[in-house]
Amino acid sequence: MADKIKNVIEALLFASDTPLTIQKLKEILELDSVKEIRKGIDDLKNHYSKTGSAMTIIEVGGGFQIVSREDFASYIQKLYKGRQASRLTQRGLETLAIIAYRQPITKSEIENIRGVNVDGVVRTLLERNLVSIEGRQKAPGNPLLYGTTQYFLEYFGLKSLDDLPKLKEIDELLKEDEQFLESLDQVALKKLEPELLGLTSLEEMTDNAPDSDKTSPETESSDHQKESEKDDPTE
Repeated sequence: MADKIKNVIEALLFASDTPLTIQKLKEILELDSVKEIRKGIDDLKNHYSKTGSAMTIIEVGGGFQIVSREDFASYIQKLYKGRQASRLTQRGLETLAIIAYRQPITKSEIENIRGVNVDGVVRTLLERNLVSIEGRQKAPGNPLLYGTTQYFLEYFGLKSLDDLPKLKEIDELLKEDEQFLESLDQVALKKLEPELLGLTSLEEMTDNAPDSDKTSPETESSDHQKESEKDDPTE
């Protein structure tokens, strides 16, 4: 019986193009306990490991999925070489990051942080199922609230939102990568209220940036206001 459960789980994970939750597997297998499901997954992972299989099972987006091992990533990249992936631009990533760390959040709050119109960016993020409408804020006009989706977790390989890097960790990484730091929208980052999010030394980091890249908040914000981000934020 244990072998059958393991084999069925393997077939289901292989056939599914999205991660399958324990509950979903339990329903399909018509089992009373999740322990049997977890044992089947563990047995399958151990089998792959012992036999040197190119496949493994990961937990992502609240479910489980069969994927190829990292050792074979370079070969798979060659397979897909030449195929153009639809990537998020820096503007899209910045907007998505704000939503991820400040959700639920309204569009006007995002625009206040970024200093630019984000209609086009948010629309594309919705179309790509990276964000969704979570409800309405109890405020004048009842503005829509936005948050990240299950697919967002899958896209970035996260088990849950708890796996998002802590802002303090990002702070440390940015200190070590001056070039990346210079490329970021410093005005938007300051408006993220770093003290509330745990990012405590952003001011120190920007002070250490080269003089050529320093721009006063008033000037940079004014320049941003002139921008229009109604274009598609994907390349």
